[in-house]
Amino acid sequence: MRPRIGITGGIGSGKSTVAQGFAQWGCHVIDADQISRSLTLPGGAAIAPIAAQMGAHFIAADGALDRAQMRDAAFRDPAFKAQLEGILHPLIRQQIDQQYQQASTETDAPLVVFDIPLLAESSQWSPRLDQVIVVDCLESTQIARVQQRNQLSESAIEAIMAQQASRLQRLRKADWVLWNETLSLQALGDQVFDLYNQLIANFCPPQPD
Repeated sequence: MRPRIGITGGIGSGKSTVAQGFAQWGCHVIDADQISRSLTLPGGAAIAPIAAQMGAHFIAADGALDRAQMRDAAFRDPAFKAQLEGILHPLIRQQIDQQYQQASTETDAPLVVFDIPLLAESSQWSPRLDQVIVVDCLESTQIARVQQRNQLSESAIEAIMAQQASRLQRLRKADWVLWNETLSLQALGDQVFDLYNQLIANFCPPQPD
């Protein structure tokens, strides 16, 4: 089985860019956000239980999850958010496990990278991963990046951040910290390459002739 490397970071930290960098070096990346979105598309495995347990009005006319309405409801009511996670998270973990099995048996990727935004928010992941990379930066930098990318208000971004683990909570989970505060994309890519080489040396040492 392939070594399992988790990557996490708060919104705007550059986590997804780091995961893409590992993919460029031949690692297989499993994207939890992408899996979550696929589960809530028309015909997705989460649509029927969401409609049954939370209300059909959360399903849009095309059969997909009404993400905006669901997001607003989850922000307002922590119990509602927990109910949604109770539906989605087991399905996401099931898909992740299936993809990991496929990557281990059907690819020659040296590492399998798990891109998991909410890794620090759950105790489920530590036993499933060999090591964890946290992509970190200042909270003010997170806000500035998300404003530039998504044109959200500062208060809306702060509300999203309040729903996530704190920087300290994430850093407590870290085996490796990638400090992405003032790095250019090139410099960030260089750091990813250096970290990739260290992980390969740790988990995939050269075999003697």
